[in-house]
Amino acid sequence: MSEISRIFPLENRALEPLWREVLGSRLRALRTDRDETLARTAERAGISPQYLSEVERGRKEPSSEMIAALAGALDVTVADLMAAAAQDLRRGTGTFAAVTKFGTSTEVARPSGPVALAMAA
Repeated sequence: MSEISRIFPLENRALEPLWREVLGSRLRALRTDRDETLARTAERAGISPQYLSEVERGRKEPSSEMIAALAGALDVTVADLMAAAAQDLRRGTGTFAAVTKFGTSTEVARPSGPVALAMAA
């Protein structure tokens, strides 16, 4: 359980996913729909495959320049990429919050950091 969930309990409500998680998921879907490898997409975007993998897994928060490079490498506009990610966020697609049982109560695993603080405020 994260520190944030102890400080700001949200009565077993799952938090919305972080934007970087939704964006990463959308990027991975676009790449796999094209049957393209991490290495090929990363090469066209001018980044390392390892960094692209971390972005797709929601571990890294790419800059606006990096988002533009990735959108270009995947032949989509930044506007279309952002709109699709926003739709994913509205639909709540993907599993972004894990639910863990502790004894008789259920705790929702929450992200930590400034985004979690802002969401809990």
